[in-house]
Amino acid sequence: MNLQPSHPVAAAPSMSERRVGLIGALLVAIGPISMALFTPAMPQITHDFATTESMVKMTVSLYFAGFALAQLVCGPLSDGFGRKPVIMAFMAIYLVASVIALVSPTIEVLIAARFLQGIGGSVGVAIARAVVRDLYVGERSARIMNLIGLILGIGPAFAPTIGGITMELFGWHAIFVLMVLFGIVVALICHYALKETVSRDLTRIRPRALAASYGKLLSSSYFMACGLVMAGGIGAFYTLAVVLPFILMNTLGLSPTAFGFSMLAQSGAFFAGSLTVRQTIGRFGAYRILPAGIAFIVAGSIGLVVLLRLFEPTFALVMVPVALYAYGAAFIMPAMSTASLAPFPHIAGAAGALGGFLQMGGGLVGGLFASLFGSPVIALATVVPGLGLVTLVSYLWWRTLPEPGMAKVVLAPQPEPPAQ
Repeated sequence: MNLQPSHPVAAAPSMSERRVGLIGALLVAIGPISMALFTPAMPQITHDFATTESMVKMTVSLYFAGFALAQLVCGPLSDGFGRKPVIMAFMAIYLVASVIALVSPTIEVLIAARFLQGIGGSVGVAIARAVVRDLYVGERSARIMNLIGLILGIGPAFAPTIGGITMELFGWHAIFVLMVLFGIVVALICHYALKETVSRDLTRIRPRALAASYGKLLSSSYFMACGLVMAGGIGAFYTLAVVLPFILMNTLGLSPTAFGFSMLAQSGAFFAGSLTVRQTIGRFGAYRILPAGIAFIVAGSIGLVVLLRLFEPTFALVMVPVALYAYGAAFIMPAMSTASLAPFPHIAGAAGALGGFLQMGGGLVGGLFASLFGSPVIALATVVPGLGLVTLVSYLWWRTLPEPGMAKVVLAPQPEPPAQ
């Protein structure tokens, strides 16, 4: 692919890279943290509500569904109404849903609350990426995406541990108290620290304009290739959230607290990958280090297929391939997020939303397929490697495509950000 810069970039963004990265990380972290805090409680909820594992897994699957589908709404809404009003509205939905989940009397109410919680949390992925695209492109955009990934690796790394300890000390209801507090913090920070980055323009959310925006994105092979790389690479994390609690706690016998610490192998590997990207991106560029990430994803996928089908599962046989996959996935987000948004500055909200939908959709489809297997171990050995194959094929497809218009700015040099 031709990756030479060919387009001048406007200077003087309204917020610094650091501020955009920190706020973006908080927004993007809503979804994974809300999932990771919850996962240690899944076996206990099965017992407390006297229900089945399949019903409890629905709290995950419908959370994914709400998260994925609502992005298709909140992203374009932010193009029309502005980023901040939509963030505040969806965070209100998230907080109300978290309170409902806290007081749920039945598994059905909890499932409904998790669906609403997914809708509220969907605002993070779509709008965080759009805000980055509003202000930055090129390597600066990739650096911000890497910073978001770096901080994102910290939250989900410790969330299962915090969730497990909280559940053992205070019960699973207390986990939703933590979500309420986290939601309040994010809403306050966005209210006071986030500057609006687009002008209000309601013509962008007319049905015909929305259809045209999504039609343009769906018909772009370049955008779809980028989206499918992330759908397989990042979407696998959401599939892992469905199967790992039952493998590590039910099959291998770990306590909720031990499960929380064990998830550091996955999130810690993602964090380590993000650190590696941060150290190498300046020297080699986000796109030249991408093949290394793909190679780690392929290695992790092969490890899951071979080891879990030939041997009885152990902690190492499960988590070492998962860690390899997670390490490689950290290489994907900076490059693919920047590449997918670069050609679409005027519909960045819709582009971020559809990209997030594809990413979450990968996790939703993976989670649904995983629930069809009687054994969570076989599900892990089949579905996650399948998503790894999607990542590899989509990346090879992306490499064959010419860059559409403004995508050529992805490596353009830009002025230094203002100190804010």
